[in-house]
Amino acid sequence: MTRSKRTNVLAMAIAALSVTPVWAQTGAGHALHHGGAAPAAEVPKKTEGSMPAMDHGGMHPEAMPGMSGSHPGMKPDTPGPSPSGAMQGMDHDSPSAPQQGMGGMNQSSGTMDQRDMTMQGGSAPPDARDPHAYSGGYTLDSGPYALPGPRQLRLSDEHSFGALRVDRLERVTTRDGNATAYDAQAWFGRDYDRLVLKAEGDAARGKLQDARTEVLWGHAVATFWDTQLGVRYDSGVGPDRGWLAFGIQGLAPYWFEVDATAYVGNNGRTALRLGAEYELLLTQKLILQPRIEVNVYGRRDQARDIGSGLSDGAAGLRLRYEITRQVAPYVGVEWAGKFGESADFARAAGEKRSETRWVAGVRFWF
Repeated sequence: MTRSKRTNVLAMAIAALSVTPVWAQTGAGHALHHGGAAPAAEVPKKTEGSMPAMDHGGMHPEAMPGMSGSHPGMKPDTPGPSPSGAMQGMDHDSPSAPQQGMGGMNQSSGTMDQRDMTMQGGSAPPDARDPHAYSGGYTLDSGPYALPGPRQLRLSDEHSFGALRVDRLERVTTRDGNATAYDAQAWFGRDYDRLVLKAEGDAARGKLQDARTEVLWGHAVATFWDTQLGVRYDSGVGPDRGWLAFGIQGLAPYWFEVDATAYVGNNGRTALRLGAEYELLLTQKLILQPRIEVNVYGRRDQARDIGSGLSDGAAGLRLRYEITRQVAPYVGVEWAGKFGESADFARAAGEKRSETRWVAGVRFWF
């Protein structure tokens, strides 16, 4: 073969070798585009020292005993004992799977087997110490740790405290004139028992019109609730009256302050007074306070212009601004009226049965 022919044959062979990979790639993509199967890639032959398990495409579940490709239970597909070195315990359904750290847990069903669980309960053992007794027989004023002299360590409910709260000290303006009204409460004592003093009334034209003063003994019966027992004294226009008083005062659910008291007086007189108020915080310092109060009497007292049944009531709104927690000026409006025979007595005396009051005052406590 001449030199020129040999050169042409060599050039054609080189061109054919360079075109073959491109043709193979184009043929595989064309087969995939039409839904055909791509040509199988040649699996490299296993050589000594290689890692056969690294070929993820050629791994089968049988290659790892105890591991199954199906998630439920992950059972091996082939029965028989697992060879040495296999990953044991991966079959959660297998009774032989180790149960570590979860006693009573059935892993195949995912439920808790409570038969092996025991709960503490029943009566205390006979040698259990009384939880209300001091340990080892020691007390606050005896034993090796007691301080000499009078007992110095005292609990919080053994101290006496006192407070004065003036809820309303206000100037009242109506179409018929002006008046000054007050409503205050003071107490002194301990957490469970205390002396309570209540005073409420109004004065107009330089004269005390109506006043109610109560001296009560309060006793805590529940969280936020006190019972009160004592006496009440009415003064002002008309003859004075005295009453025995029994009531309850406290904080109802949803933060309603409630004060309810029943009274028994001379000559079979009875009365019931109900009051409630609520504090709505518009801001941390601006507070709106709705308030309602009614009085009910068992029999008429014409000398004091009081009729039997529902006698009088008042409902109002007061908006206060707390300069400090102890001092808060306020403004508000209140409606007051008389009912039944009390309204008839007011009409006979030339007074109105109901009126609207504009109020401005200050609330403080210490």
